[in-house]
Amino acid sequence: MSKISSFILFITLISMPSLVFAGEEALNGANTAWILTSTALVLLMTLPGLALFYGGLVRKKNVLSILMQCFAIGSIASILWLVIGYSMAFGEGNAFIGDFSKVMMHGIGKDVLSGDIPESLFMLFQMTFAIITPALIIGGFAERMKFSAVLLFSGLWLLAVYAPVTHWVWGGGWLSQMGVYDFAGGIVVHITAGTAALVAALVVGPRRGFPKTPMLPHNLTMTVTGAGMLWVGWFGFNGGSALAANGDASMAMLVTHISAAAGTLTWAAIEWKKFGKASVLGAVTGMVAGLGTITPASGFVGPGGALIIGISAGFVCFYATVYIKQKLKIDDSLDVFPVHGVGGILGTLLVGVFSATSLGLFSGFGFAEGITSMAEQVGVQLVGIISTFIYTAIVTYILLKLVGMVTNGLRVDEEEEVNGLDQVEHEESGYNL
Repeated sequence: MSKISSFILFITLISMPSLVFAGEEALNGANTAWILTSTALVLLMTLPGLALFYGGLVRKKNVLSILMQCFAIGSIASILWLVIGYSMAFGEGNAFIGDFSKVMMHGIGKDVLSGDIPESLFMLFQMTFAIITPALIIGGFAERMKFSAVLLFSGLWLLAVYAPVTHWVWGGGWLSQMGVYDFAGGIVVHITAGTAALVAALVVGPRRGFPKTPMLPHNLTMTVTGAGMLWVGWFGFNGGSALAANGDASMAMLVTHISAAAGTLTWAAIEWKKFGKASVLGAVTGMVAGLGTITPASGFVGPGGALIIGISAGFVCFYATVYIKQKLKIDDSLDVFPVHGVGGILGTLLVGVFSATSLGLFSGFGFAEGITSMAEQVGVQLVGIISTFIYTAIVTYILLKLVGMVTNGLRVDEEEEVNGLDQVEHEESGYNL
């Protein structure tokens, strides 16, 4: 063999790995690794984060019922997302709903990509959002709804409300086409869950004794533990929504943290001024308010805007909670609407303001494509808020009435409520003391 032939053979051999990987250039390993991590973080938010957060807030006779509902909804949502939910949300379809092209992951093998990550991973990441959203709603009817009604309602609601709204915003639907900003779920998660919880609280009715009988959290240690998991998990919730390991993800995580800290301190400061002491429950509630409010804005605003959003969240959500419970006397048991719903609405509005590039230290990263002014972006955000609120409220009401007919009533009877759902529904106790 000549020297020239040997050289050509050598070049060919050392080039083979690059030729092999050339076909996989579209798969980005760094992005895939980050979304794998984010998926685990978002699941952590529900199991065990939200379960512990909510579980500590109820009375001890109902703690297991909350934990069970979170686990059961996590399982039901996962199966429904696989069978049809993902296809309804992210199938091509039309402006309002996806088609059935992705039912049971049809045509989605391990090498099929969504952008530069595996579509199976994108589907799983979105599944964790589909899990936590109906799980949030249980705070609106905690301690009084039948377990069978919870399961049936949660499954139907996922398909009838969550999947269509997801398609509107993230699946190429009509709100997406208008240029609505919702980076990680202010509309898709928080407004839908908050609105549904408010409707459920009204339809199911208050707990026995509300508002005269004090119904204090039975274990704030558990609640604070769950709150800490939510704070950490939210980095995957918002940072992961960049779908890449890049500057968008980094900034989303930074502004998420700033808003959570600002919400915590603002709520605590209000309590300190009004009542002379800052409560632990208030601090963690302010944290959740800050997190929920920054969620739609997290990929579009800078740290200065996030600081204002977090302070606004603590202030607005605090007074919304007081108004709904004390003035309207609505037993949204775990404050889902005033914290998540109001927070989601506030954040969805404020992203239209703080995404502007002309606000100096409070500037963001620009409006949506085709939108040229703050007023126009805020207008689009308003359309998203109002349409989602109305659609969610109407469909949730219909579903609750339907489920009540099927399960012979949504709530347990008076004696069962007094005894507690742990024993009535599960024949177990959270504490054998």
